[in-house]
Amino acid sequence: MSAALESLGFNKARLIFALRTAFAACLALVAAWLLGLEHPQWAGMTVWAASQPVRGQLLEKGLFRFAGTVIGTVAGVGLILAMQVHPALLVIGLALWIGLCTGIANLLRGFFAYGTVLAGYTAAMVALLDVGHPETVWALGADRMATVLVGVLAALVVGWLFAPAADGDALRSRFRGMLADLCDQLSRPGSDPEAARRLISDMADIEEALDPHAAGSLRSRRETRASRALLSTALSVLLWHRGQEANTLPDAACLALNEAAEALRGGDSAAAHAALGRAAAHPDAAETLKPLAQALARWRAPENRSAPGAEHLLPVVLHRDWIGAREAAIRATGALLLFGLIWQITGFAAGAFLLLGMSIMISIFTTFENPIAMLPYVFLGQLMGAGMALAIRWLIWPQAGADWQLVAMVLPFILLGGLLGGHDRGMRVSFDVNMVMLLLLHPALPLTGDLGTSVLMALAVVAAPLTALVTYRTVYPPTLRRKQDTLAKMMLHDVAALAGDAEALRHRAVWRARFYHRMLRLFRLTGRSARAQRSALDSGLALLDLGHATLRAHEILANPATPLAERRALKAALARLERIRETPARAEGALSRLARRAIGADAELFRHAARSAASLAP
Repeated sequence: MSAALESLGFNKARLIFALRTAFAACLALVAAWLLGLEHPQWAGMTVWAASQPVRGQLLEKGLFRFAGTVIGTVAGVGLILAMQVHPALLVIGLALWIGLCTGIANLLRGFFAYGTVLAGYTAAMVALLDVGHPETVWALGADRMATVLVGVLAALVVGWLFAPAADGDALRSRFRGMLADLCDQLSRPGSDPEAARRLISDMADIEEALDPHAAGSLRSRRETRASRALLSTALSVLLWHRGQEANTLPDAACLALNEAAEALRGGDSAAAHAALGRAAAHPDAAETLKPLAQALARWRAPENRSAPGAEHLLPVVLHRDWIGAREAAIRATGALLLFGLIWQITGFAAGAFLLLGMSIMISIFTTFENPIAMLPYVFLGQLMGAGMALAIRWLIWPQAGADWQLVAMVLPFILLGGLLGGHDRGMRVSFDVNMVMLLLLHPALPLTGDLGTSVLMALAVVAAPLTALVTYRTVYPPTLRRKQDTLAKMMLHDVAALAGDAEALRHRAVWRARFYHRMLRLFRLTGRSARAQRSALDSGLALLDLGHATLRAHEILANPATPLAERRALKAALARLERIRETPARAEGALSRLARRAIGADAELFRHAARSAASLAP
């Protein structure tokens, strides 16, 4: 059976999930209609939006969907009330609200970001779908919340009965494999740049899987936090090793590392921890390997926050894209103000639907890695969904004699959407097909409107992804290349801020933890190009050298015994590092002068940092 499905282009697991979701959407539509809700199709839309392949994710996404809907509904009601003061307040308020939600969503991760985006465009759904009848806004808001609750419950019940629990063992196995590869690299004589690149790329992929793993379980959240601490520590050790010209670990420590790698590949984390402990017991290896052993111990028992050495681990500090958040907020606010102004001036009959579609497109895709690449498929899916809605409304529904027949006639098309979602080619458009089809259908007799109006509304909805695509391409384009450049600039900004921070030594752990997480994020963004990843690795090592040199300069300055002349040189170097983004050559010169004044390890540290500053020069 599986072979036959695969030969037709279907993926069995994905097909089961899609058909399960389609069945839940049918159930939600029927239940909402039986409850007498005015827009029962919204319940089916909620199922498509809330369903997840595993239980924990399903529970958490359903919770955030309902919370985002409640907040968005309240905001939408407020916008309708404001419109009664002056019509322009609807457009201005909606643009500002969605801009705010979009900006905040870019600072969050996982379902927190999803709920924030949802709160934005739910306000648009409440305010724009029945904009001509502001007197019914309270009923519309209540209906919106009720249909979402029905949809969330339907998705939760069906999903809980048939969806599997999250497979934490698979993620733990990936962690053990990554650590085994790290131990192998540490035990070898010299550093292999290509192997290091591949290993960091694996770390970045694992980090990306942590947020879904954390969903729906407090224990999983604790495990995710311990996993991030282990990833940061492993990356710090790998980058240290990458920066060594030869292996500085003693032979006995290398032997213990080989034993740890073998134990990890055998699934024995306890034996691996014991072997790492033996490796870290050697004085020459303790500074490098002891944090790794402590992080592994915490990862093995994430609920034990008081494990020995846990207080010395790096904190979990995640990358926050403040630049991307600001740009997303400006993009969303500006686009909605522009199209809202056109709607207000022209009085375009389907302008509310166009603004609604824009509200969704300009916000929901802003947190995706590459929205520009996705929007053409969104347009195709919405075009197909609009075509199906028109066919149902004007060819099939006129044959119905009762409301229940309207609902029954839609069900086969929802199930057809499930089949589309299970197909290798159809999966890219299936979500939008189902959502737009349901959005444009209102199963209630008597059927109102004319064909021209229906076509106009459908075209307005379908135009939304095209206008959003133009906006994404022209206003702060969120391309992968631009995101990589922005992230690298933020990492360099952190070094400059560290140089000018009088409390830098107290903030050392936070800087390191944020740096490592941003490094993993940078590798994730460059995942399709080995060349870009090699460049990211070189840049990361350069920035790490600069950060270590900055901290060492602060340490020497903090020593009261440091001579006055040396203090002046150190302050001058920190001042140059604070402006390294504008004048990297001056930072290089200042670090070179420090290297000539210093001796031993400090001289080598400042010399490396000077070369790193030179590599940043345009």
